[in-house]
Amino acid sequence: MSTQVGTKTRMASAVRTARRAVGIGAIVAAIVGSSQGIAAASPRYPTDRQIGAAASAKAAAAQQVGAITAQLATAQASVDAAHAASAIALDHFQAKQALYETAQTAAQAAQASAHQAAADLGVARGQVASFARLSYIQGSTAPGFVALMSSDGPAQLLERQALLDSAGGHRNDVLTTVAVAERKAAATSTAAGVALKKADTLKSQAAAALTTASQAEAGARSQQTALTARQAVLQATLQKAQQTLLGLQGARNLALRYAAQQAAAKRAQDAANARAEAANNDPAPSQPSGPVSGGGDSGGSGGGSGGSSSGAEGAIHAAMRWVGTSYAWGGGSLSGPSEGWGIDAGVIGFDCSGLTRYAYYQAGISIPRNSIAQYASLPHVSGSNLQRGDLVFWATDTSNPGTIHHVAIYLGGNMIIEAPESGLTVRVTSMRWRGFIGGARPS
Repeated sequence: MSTQVGTKTRMASAVRTARRAVGIGAIVAAIVGSSQGIAAASPRYPTDRQIGAAASAKAAAAQQVGAITAQLATAQASVDAAHAASAIALDHFQAKQALYETAQTAAQAAQASAHQAAADLGVARGQVASFARLSYIQGSTAPGFVALMSSDGPAQLLERQALLDSAGGHRNDVLTTVAVAERKAAATSTAAGVALKKADTLKSQAAAALTTASQAEAGARSQQTALTARQAVLQATLQKAQQTLLGLQGARNLALRYAAQQAAAKRAQDAANARAEAANNDPAPSQPSGPVSGGGDSGGSGGGSGGSSSGAEGAIHAAMRWVGTSYAWGGGSLSGPSEGWGIDAGVIGFDCSGLTRYAYYQAGISIPRNSIAQYASLPHVSGSNLQRGDLVFWATDTSNPGTIHHVAIYLGGNMIIEAPESGLTVRVTSMRWRGFIGGARPS
């Protein structure tokens, strides 16, 4: 019985030894195969010089990022200033244009008065000519003397004398009318000349203001284009530097992971070889070990889980209809979008004050065309007291209303609707407080 048990025990031990040898062989084969696969894809290991170059590239990239940020901030400030200057110049042009239109109307009225005075003078001069012609025919500038001498008696003499006195008075009236007409014609002609000269001067000033504004806007857009191009170049340079740096860092990390994998594989192979050699040198059964307890999944639990007036509302509603409409420099009429001026000729849309004037006109409230005049003519409102529908203004110098360059409509909730600048469209956006000079309330 004991012999049989011993035989069975030795046989079981031999089987277990064989199984262990097969298992160890499989592990060794797997490790060797894995090692060969890793060796076949062996990455290039960066040298110390290459790692130093990577560090230098990283420092250069960081420095370039700082330089780019400073350059873009400076350039953008210059572009913003140029846009503000062009908006102010456009505002001045619109004001001069309005004065010119008023002067032109006055000049036309003065010309009409001068033409009427000239016509009146012609009539009066015709009456004098008739008197002179009659005097020539009668052979005397006093035709009444002939009439008195040819009378038939005292009664007819007295009758003719009365008639001649009346005719003499009419002659004096005709001469007086001529003199008055001449003075009036001269005065109205002078007034018409002055009005026309004033209109021509204002027209020239408006044209000069438009030229200045157009040049300022063109300069701003040129700077914007140059900034965009410069930004693209710098971003490309930065991206290339970052890619180079990331590539070097990636190569180093890959090489380190490869080295770690190789070391782990060697340690596993050495351990497997040691176990195989131990199994071959000691075929005797080992003491039975206790059953290996299977580890179950620990199964972690998941974690728990402003009242506004009808006028203001009407203006807002009118403005909101045109969200998405192009900005047009100088564009916007009382009936809707219109063609822009100067650099935006051919573009149909609104500029900032064109949109606000249009919107309030649709609500039955008339406000000036340009932003400086809008701010000057309306009751002012502080930033802390803004209500829905108020106009909000921005200036380059918040202590000087003469530098106002932009206006929008406040929607409440720190939001506005505006016609922002060329290249953009009418939009709803967040309120900006930088450069804010104040609000105004149309009524």
